[in-house]
Amino acid sequence: MSFCDTIWQDVAPLRRAILAQPFLAELADGSLPTESFRHYMLQDSLYLAEYARVLAIAAARAPTAAGRLEFSDGAKVAVQVEQALHQAFFVQFGVTPEMARQAEATPACLGYTSYLASLAATRSYEELIAGILPCFWVYWEVGCDIKPRAVSPNPYAAWIDTYAAPSFGEATDRVRALVGEAAASATPTTRAAMATAFRNATRYEWMFWDSAYRRETWPI
Repeated sequence: MSFCDTIWQDVAPLRRAILAQPFLAELADGSLPTESFRHYMLQDSLYLAEYARVLAIAAARAPTAAGRLEFSDGAKVAVQVEQALHQAFFVQFGVTPEMARQAEATPACLGYTSYLASLAATRSYEELIAGILPCFWVYWEVGCDIKPRAVSPNPYAAWIDTYAAPSFGEATDRVRALVGEAAASATPTTRAAMATAFRNATRYEWMFWDSAYRRETWPI
């Protein structure tokens, strides 16, 4: 079994917990409170700004042309998506420029982005890209899971369509292939570290949606 197949099975309980999130269930049936989705959008905008930086570092560290191209393109898309949030979703869901300027990363958002930044700054390229992968792969699974059961019309249809789109699945496949290629030539110790990075990032994915549903703020 390939490295990616193994770690995907390893996090199966986490993936089931993500798909069972009330945030996603209510997003699919259109009943998710606007306030929760607004909270998610603001945090996602902050996340994407930092994720783009991490992808750019991965591109700079990539040992192959394919890796440099994929991660540099990914960084560009993350910036474009962040800008699109301001132009479309923010307008649709009543996020004002002032709200966007004043938004502060929640513990879940700051924890996730700081973890990825620490991988980029202090760990191997292999660990870094393993930590990057869940943001692609988990979202692709979520999009594919929600799309068939989403009600129509749905106020969140554009979000659902984005992550269920074949083009997003193709991007996921390319990043997964890069991680598999890196794992194939890595030592057992490095592969174990890659699995830990993938698992931790998947945990943060669960935490991100949970915090959005609860509209998490700092407790003190």
